[in-house]
Amino acid sequence: MKKFLFFGAPGKENVYSLALLLIRVAAGLLMMTHGWSKIQNFEGMVQSGFDPIGVGATLSVVLLIGAEFAAALFIVLGLLTRLSVIPLIVAMSVASFVAHAADPLQVKELSLIYLTIFTSLFISGAGRYSLDSLFFKKR
Repeated sequence: MKKFLFFGAPGKENVYSLALLLIRVAAGLLMMTHGWSKIQNFEGMVQSGFDPIGVGATLSVVLLIGAEFAAALFIVLGLLTRLSVIPLIVAMSVASFVAHAADPLQVKELSLIYLTIFTSLFISGAGRYSLDSLFFKKR
């Protein structure tokens, strides 16, 4: 136990890939719930004038759904992970620093946590237990 706590598990590559799998699946599925709620309330969001980046309400909602649902699904699968996190990094940056810029930290906290997770996945990649590894691993 002492070795595990201070030096990590043996076969670190598998352990790190398992940790990346858990992070990817949890963050992706949780993000998909946000995207799904926007799909269900598409008309309401468009009619409310949701347009934090000035491209029009309809396009803003479509881009957000694409990030929060479609890109998050790719992350769960570990498919094109580094490309898939880019729209989510942008979306969470806009949520944190544009849409909620004047709000207290407690309001921005969730988007900042997601931003940190998706930025970390951009740096690390999907890990061994992913479709990326299956399709694109070096032979």
